[in-house]
Amino acid sequence: MKRTNKPLPPRPSKAKQSLDQVSELTTNRLSVYLRCLNQLEGAGVRTISSRALADQFHLNAAQIRKDLAYFGEFGVRGVGYYVRDLKRHLRQILGLDRRLRVAIVGAGNLGLALADYPGFRQEGFEIAALFDNLKDKVGQRSRGGVPIHDIHDLKKLVRHNGISIAVIAVPEASAQRVIDLVVASGIKAVLNFSPGALQVPRDVKLKSVDLTVSLESLSFYLARGDSEES
Repeated sequence: MKRTNKPLPPRPSKAKQSLDQVSELTTNRLSVYLRCLNQLEGAGVRTISSRALADQFHLNAAQIRKDLAYFGEFGVRGVGYYVRDLKRHLRQILGLDRRLRVAIVGAGNLGLALADYPGFRQEGFEIAALFDNLKDKVGQRSRGGVPIHDIHDLKKLVRHNGISIAVIAVPEASAQRVIDLVVASGIKAVLNFSPGALQVPRDVKLKSVDLTVSLESLSFYLARGDSEES
């Protein structure tokens, strides 16, 4: 039998084997670490240890090391982390090394404010279009120049513009109907600002931000403080 020098396929690393176990809380913390690294790089910091990173930004050093270990070995003994390199790795892990196109459904005050928020573009998110069902808004633009389209053109423009994320900023009564249109357009990732529980298929990722719940939590904190003082 003829022998060949064909190498065996590489064994998956422990980090790659563990990726299915990465929780949403972990990915949320990666976003926090990335913001911290942005600040450090802006301040001219080249290297930092997990302990110094934790102390400066009120984080947990052991948690930082555990979270990063899911994806590989990034630290250098005696040095710590190279800020620029770690930042680049985190952007790749979070999928921010490519520009993601976003559609906002709902061209009311909230939708327009979100469309013109400069922080999205700085982090690689391009607000490609706004959608609404009011005829007097269709054809207009946000202050930053984002065009407003008819909601009935959503599916066509999602395909044409390569939109992969939708932001929902419509009244509660319309939210589920809008979500159904978004899902039918082929979008698999949705950020929802409308109150209430919305239903999506299992292959669609939905994250909801309920501003009222957050305010009520703050109200509870204030009420608790007032009761302790009285």
